[in-house]
Amino acid sequence: MKVFYDDEVDAVYIKLSEEQPDGVVEISEEIHIDTAADNIVVGIEILNASERLDLKTFLTYTLEFEKDLISNIS
Repeated sequence: MKVFYDDEVDAVYIKLSEEQPDGVVEISEEIHIDTAADNIVVGIEILNASERLDLKTFLTYTLEFEKDLISNIS
């Protein structure tokens, strides 16, 4: 997962996959879900992000994994 913030247009994009989107589901006027084949979610776009999110906490994160998840990755 990669998170991008564009301060010129005040948008956050959460890239969940390297797969190219071929469709968009509009959740609201300012929130869009990018999809690929079989409706797999590959990205999320949030417009006017600074009004919708606390960017200081949103762009700072902690990863926590279950033991079983880590063993299944390798």
